[in-house]
Amino acid sequence: MQNFLQTFFNTTVMAQYLPDILAGMVVAIWLGLAVVIAGIAGGLALACLRTYRVRGLNFFIICFADIFRALPPLVLILLLYFGLPGAGIRLSGPMVLFIVLALTLAAFAEEIFWAGFSSIEKGQWEAGISTGLGFSRTLIYVALPQAVRLAMPPLVNRVLAITKMTALGSVIGVSEILSAATTAQSFSGSATPLSMAAIAYLILFLPLVFVARMVERRQDMRRGR
Repeated sequence: MQNFLQTFFNTTVMAQYLPDILAGMVVAIWLGLAVVIAGIAGGLALACLRTYRVRGLNFFIICFADIFRALPPLVLILLLYFGLPGAGIRLSGPMVLFIVLALTLAAFAEEIFWAGFSSIEKGQWEAGISTGLGFSRTLIYVALPQAVRLAMPPLVNRVLAITKMTALGSVIGVSEILSAATTAQSFSGSATPLSMAAIAYLILFLPLVFVARMVERRQDMRRGR
């Protein structure tokens, strides 16, 4: 037991590298928030545009969503970070991570919101248009609130899954939690920094798991389950 504690929870190592782990948490938080805001806003905008059923535009949106849902984010991160300099474009590690994760979340969010729009009965669209609202205002005042409500449970789960991918930044030198922990582990020769990283991720993401569960439960109650 003593060896286990000394290996994974060495208090001396914890005290030495706690500031690095906390700094990594700050990076993970602001990156995660930026990804969530940009990804959800982008996905919602694309889903709204898709309701207008412009053939060329819809083809582009569907291709975008399919491609970014199919490609592993790590492949895109490596492609942008190591490939773009060959074309004369240099982006920082945090910028590459933000772009890839935001686009990935936007692709998933677009499909989630589109499913919400598709589940709304055609009669509600027709009723809104026939009362003089027109298509755009029917979209905003009638369809959008319902689509957002329906999208919440799967969207929260997807946000949780993608924001955890900020850990991928460690492969391109972004100083987030995992990067700080692996650096500390290599210097200290102890697994304690990795244990600290696991605890940090639990502190950040366990509340989101509870929120996701609460949203799902509330949705189930509305459906009368």
